[in-house]
Amino acid sequence: MKKQTPEGNVDKNGKALKFSRDLESDWTVKNDVAHFGLKEHASVDVKQGFVLATEITPASHHDNPYLPLCVAGSCHTEEPIKKAFADKGSFGKLNREFLSMNSIEDGIMRKATTGAELTEYEKERNKAISKVRYIVEQYFGLSHLYNKAHRARFPKLIENALDALFRQMAFNLFKASRILKPA
Repeated sequence: MKKQTPEGNVDKNGKALKFSRDLESDWTVKNDVAHFGLKEHASVDVKQGFVLATEITPASHHDNPYLPLCVAGSCHTEEPIKKAFADKGSFGKLNREFLSMNSIEDGIMRKATTGAELTEYEKERNKAISKVRYIVEQYFGLSHLYNKAHRARFPKLIENALDALFRQMAFNLFKASRILKPA
């Protein structure tokens, strides 16, 4: 017997049900809505908007530990990374320390914690960061709009990672064609 919970379907023991095809996917709750699937973490160049690196994980994995992977995956560019921008999902001491140890400026948005509200400075800082981060969000928005990237196409993580790789290449070629287009 199945019961519906905010996290999705559960079996009689209260464990989250997984679909037989999607054993590597998982449940997460966002804005009180349950989602089953995978999540993509991306590193995008904020100057030109090129996708530099991504990581595909089950949806239940938090964003926080994947910032170092995306930053490290972006180090193949000729110019070293000067500043890493990230949303509130990457907020935390470990990520700030990682950036500091690698001489990368901290562009991680701050979030209020239990017992500590954001200061006016932090709120203004978040607004300034969000004005740069829209370039990162363009990749996700256009991928969802034109490539149906809001839903994993394949049952295995590796297949979806390859799908994302081809999506990134197509996105980068599109961006390059717009930049190199003669005036």
